[in-house]
Amino acid sequence: MSLAAALPGMEVLGAEVVRLPRVHPGMLFGSGKVEELAARMKALEIDLVLVDGPVSPVQQRNLEKEWGVKLLDRTGLILEIFADRARTREGVLQVELAALSYQRTRLVRAWTHLERQRGGFGFVGGPGETQIEADRRAIDDQVIRLKRQLDRVVKTRELHRASRRKVPFPVVALVGYTNAGKSTLFNRMTGAEVLAKDMLFATLDPTMRGVVLPSGRKIIASDTVGFISDLPTQLVAAFRATLEEVLEADLILHVRDISHPETAEQAADVADILTSLGVDRAVPQIEVWNKLDLVAPVAREALAVQAGNRAGVFPVSALTGEGIDRLLAEISHSFDEEKSEARLHLGFAMGKRRAWLHGEGVVTAETQDEEGWQISVLWTARQEKRFQEV
Repeated sequence: MSLAAALPGMEVLGAEVVRLPRVHPGMLFGSGKVEELAARMKALEIDLVLVDGPVSPVQQRNLEKEWGVKLLDRTGLILEIFADRARTREGVLQVELAALSYQRTRLVRAWTHLERQRGGFGFVGGPGETQIEADRRAIDDQVIRLKRQLDRVVKTRELHRASRRKVPFPVVALVGYTNAGKSTLFNRMTGAEVLAKDMLFATLDPTMRGVVLPSGRKIIASDTVGFISDLPTQLVAAFRATLEEVLEADLILHVRDISHPETAEQAADVADILTSLGVDRAVPQIEVWNKLDLVAPVAREALAVQAGNRAGVFPVSALTGEGIDRLLAEISHSFDEEKSEARLHLGFAMGKRRAWLHGEGVVTAETQDEEGWQISVLWTARQEKRFQEV
């Protein structure tokens, strides 16, 4: 229901859970159920049917013919939502790529024009390719074109990442299930005006902003696309470049809608996707229990006890601001890492690295000799790692 409501202009007239003793290859449902649903759709003047699950191309074609409606399965609906939400060039390209991958699987022998075309060489026409093969080839050509364009976007994004590595500000990435309130929290932290609505997939395009914490420490906050259970493979692949922002993070804020009845299951889905992306387990994570304003007073007390018994858990309301100060203090504290001393020798050709060290504020002493600079530093393990990448 939430997915359906996320598509603009959609009026949901009804929903039903249909138990299937077995899946019918041709129609998905049994003939009796198909007829029953057809009558209900006709009475309600339904134009679109959504199936929360996979529907094969043959099943989709047969059901649309039987019911006289347009049918979308779960993947098709998510693609429609994504297409409506994408704003940046990269977001649009990613949605197009995912849609083409999906469409390629939907090509079926539905009409007579899919017979073999005339082909061959000389005066005698031989068997050519089928229309399906021609359509697939056209889609494959389009996919190659889109991937080339996306590669250029990804290279640009990598250059931006490389630039950020040289900047002395740690990156904090907000991740979580779709509609968990990440963008509202992002806006609360940064003062930005990122689209934040009570809808699934309100954010598709990653947004980054600099933040000065109450302690005076500066960080870069990154808002990311929301996760969802059973996210189609095509979409995970298409949005991998966007989600890779999480791989560059120094700290991950896992934002949960603690008021949602399935918050534990959603958290498990997010953990699975982070693992599939290859997020380093060593990267620290803070669990943010958001939407406290929607939790009943009695339940709030229980949540407070649970959070108190677990390290790295912070109940907040991004909407009202409750608990935000404690969260920001913890973010700042998480970067107060243990520091170690080191002595470096940099040749005159390494002026860029020397400038980076001074920009980080880690230089405690410096002398110059005939070959370069002798520099004493006091830095964290994170800063030492970033120095190696300069």
